[in-house]
Amino acid sequence: MTAPTPALTVDGRGLLCVTLLLRLRAAITGAPPGTLVHVLATDPAAPLDLPAWCHLTGHHYLGEPAPGQYALRLTATPVPTRPDAPWHREPPA
Repeated sequence: MTAPTPALTVDGRGLLCVTLLLRLRAAITGAPPGTLVHVLATDPAAPLDLPAWCHLTGHHYLGEPAPGQYALRLTATPVPTRPDAPWHREPPA
């Protein structure tokens, strides 16, 4: 069985997770809910950081369909994060 084709692929190979999350946050801005996103990453922390970020934001972490490739599905009501630090929630208004 083959994995579904993602609507969006974010190439974060060679980046540390801090920069990877910045790139991911920017790439999904404006993407509709339900969008399947694949993230390509080589940082050894990615298998921990990506599920944790999905938990923080409310997006659905779907696992690792292939080595170095991580899948997530965007939620309709994500928790906003800071543009300069997507591992932190935006402060309440």
